[in-house]
Amino acid sequence: MTKKFKRVIARLDVKGPNVVKGVQMEGLRVLGQPEEFAEYYYNQNADEIIFSDIVASLYGRNNLIDVVSKTAKNIFIPLIVGGGIRTLKDIYDLLRAGADKISLNSAAIKNPKFIQEAVKEFGSSTITISVEVNFLNNKYEIFYNNGREPANIDLNEWINECQDRGAGEILLSAIHKDGTGKGYDTNLIDQVKEIVYIPLIVQGGAGSIKDIEHVSNYEIDGIVLSSALHYTKILQDDNVYREGSLEGNKEFLKSKKNFLNFEKLNIEMIKKAVSNL
Repeated sequence: MTKKFKRVIARLDVKGPNVVKGVQMEGLRVLGQPEEFAEYYYNQNADEIIFSDIVASLYGRNNLIDVVSKTAKNIFIPLIVGGGIRTLKDIYDLLRAGADKISLNSAAIKNPKFIQEAVKEFGSSTITISVEVNFLNNKYEIFYNNGREPANIDLNEWINECQDRGAGEILLSAIHKDGTGKGYDTNLIDQVKEIVYIPLIVQGGAGSIKDIEHVSNYEIDGIVLSSALHYTKILQDDNVYREGSLEGNKEFLKSKKNFLNFEKLNIEMIKKAVSNL
């Protein structure tokens, strides 16, 4: 019997002081404050929370130490943190701030030996490799720098190299599905799960319970959601978004446009639906 996935994970993309979200990793919109979102999902029984500084690699720094430190004081589930991590000291500083796992992407692609170094220093279970994939020219291509730069490496070869170098987990992100609410790329999942032998978590495209049910019997370890959860939170909790409480463009929040591709979902609802299958 095929196992159902074990974990429902909320992802918070962070730019500056704000949670942001776009479509296919572009057109970022300000949504709220990361600590508030994290506590909200913790109270819904999320299994883990991912924080990703989505401009960190672009600007050569990680801005999440303070966010992680504040969040870890009130939330007692694993925190996965990524974005702008380039050295073992970066990893150490984030773990010391309260992170439980570190997600590597750009640094690993630029220097695959860094995976081994990180695993040797901090243990395999601490190191997640984020694999960002776009479907272009009728094939899957790997990108880095939050989907901005092509890596020009073969998907299967890269997955195998990450595993061989000791990574503890693969986070598979479908850029072309991100923020669309049109369902997971099951062809991509099929391809990767044929070769992956470490835990695999997937993200990109979930917009309804049916989308989640569709992958519930795949041999994956967990699903990652952002847009569907965030938009539900916004619709249910207007009081969080006080005028002046956020920096950046808030027009998307005020108008609530483009929510139409998403059902109102929360983590407890998702877990109940999957357990009943």
